[in-house]
Parts: sequence; C-alpha cells; structure tokens
Amino acid sequence: MEGHSTDPKCGEMEINGDYPLVKSFIAGSFSGTFSTILFQPLDLVKTRLQSRMNNTHTGAYRCSMLTTVIQIVQKDNVFGLWRGITPSITRVVPGVGLYFSSLHWLKHALNLEEPLTALQAVSLGITARTMSGALLIPITVVKTRFESGVYKYKGMGDALRLIYKYEGIKGLSSGLAPTLLRDAPYSGLYLMFYTQLKNSFNPVTENGHMMLAPQTHFACGILAGVFASVVTHPADVIKTKMQLYPNEYKNIHEAIFMVHRKHGLIGYFNGIVPRMLRRTLMTAMAWTVYEEMTRNLGLK
Repeated sequence: MEGHSTDPKCGEMEINGDYPLVKSFIAGSFSGTFSTILFQPLDLVKTRLQSRMNNTHTGAYRCSMLTTVIQIVQKDNVFGLWRGITPSITRVVPGVGLYFSSLHWLKHALNLEEPLTALQAVSLGITARTMSGALLIPITVVKTRFESGVYKYKGMGDALRLIYKYEGIKGLSSGLAPTLLRDAPYSGLYLMFYTQLKNSFNPVTENGHMMLAPQTHFACGILAGVFASVVTHPADVIKTKMQLYPNEYKNIHEAIFMVHRKHGLIGYFNGIVPRMLRRTLMTAMAWTVYEEMTRNLGLK
C-alpha cells in the first residue's frame, strides 16, 4: 500500500516512515510535564485543604487557600509549594503520554473522523483515561500522601516499599474507584466540551484539517475545564480521603457517608478553587501544547 514501509520488519504501526503512537506519547508527555511543574502548587494546596477536613470534627476550623500557601512557605520556604513534584511528574509523564496515545490509537482503530461528536468524545475520553489511570494508581497514592504532609516518606521508592509492606496491594491501589470516577468522567466531559467548543468556531482549514490559533485552543480548554471540574470534584474529595486515611475511610460508600456526616454537602467541594484553577489551567495548557506539537510532528 502506498505510504507504508515495504520493510516487513517494520510493524503496521509505522506509517509514512513515522511512528504516530510514539509521537503522540512524546507530545502528551512533554505537554503534561510542562503544565505539571507550573501548576503543582495548586494541587498541593488542594490536597492540604482536603486533608485538614479530618483535623476538625466540629467544622469550626476553616483554612483559606491563601492562609495555606503562607503556612507552607513559612515552614518549608517557597520550594515547599512544589512538594510531591517527583511523584507528580512520575505519574504525569507516562500518564498523559498514555492518555494521548490511547486517544490517537482509539480514533484510528475505530475510524473516527474529526470533528468528533459529543458521544464519541465522551466515550474516547473515559476509555483512554481509565486505561492510564488504572495502570498508574500506585503513583497516584504516593503523590497524594507526599502532598498531604501527613506521611514522612524519604522518597518514592521508600513510600512504595512501606505502603506495600504495611498495607499490601490494597494500599497501593487505595482510592482506585473514586480516582477513576473522578478522572474518567472528567476526561470524557472535558473532551466533549473541548471538541464542541472548538467546533463552534469557524476554523481555518489546512489540508482538510481543522486549524485554530493556540489562544483559541487555550480558551476552549479553560471553559471545558471549569465545567468538568465542578461535576467531578466530589469524587476528588472522596479519593483523597481514602488515600490519606485508609483505616477510617475503608470503602467508597463509607467515605461518601462520613464526609456528609462531618461536613455536609459543602464538604464534597472542599478544595475546589485550587483544584479548578490547577486542573483547568493545566489541562488547557497541556491540550494547547499537544495540539501544536502534533501539528508540527505531522500527526494533523
């Protein structure tokens, strides 16, 4: 077939002498790394706000986002805001890479053409995120515990060893259900909102492909992130509780009940401001960088 390598040693994934899945993985990993480093402080603050919900049973203690930042800087200086960056990057680099390469593979395997319909976008986002999220759940557990300040691990290797030693596989996969309930719908809703917002513009076409300016991609990403964050934030609170206090929040049903009993409905939205800021800006930037890189790499 014209355009395919004639070398039988080259797999069917090599097209036009390129490796689209590898390029997609590299573009996703690069975009995820850049945005993670930039917005890690917001994720740290979100985790601290949620972990402090356990320090009061009366609900009288309230800690604002600004107060939390000041306390972290006073205790650990400004670099303390990037606590947990190593497990974050370790999770994001392969995680975002797997997510984008999975999206690329699924679109081609299912012969889906741009622009995607709302149902196609939701299905693709959920499937791709579920695959990457399940594989990387141990790193997610370590990341959450590093950021909380509750645990004093010496490093990632030490954290993984101690969790496995005292909690087993269950500890390394704690919070998997709420993590997937948070990330999979978020990715599905985000991709749906993002693609529909992009489709609402009148894009310039190049070789039959939709072309939008980077600032337009970023704006669409911001709006999509806000919508998706609000819907999925309660699952983030439950996930954090189960990973930080596995003996108290033993399963998803008990965690849901206990958060409501202690803090009411507002408890499900604790930490939503830093998470919305971080997740929205991070995802918007990741998609913007990814869109530009894939275009420059010839994937579009």
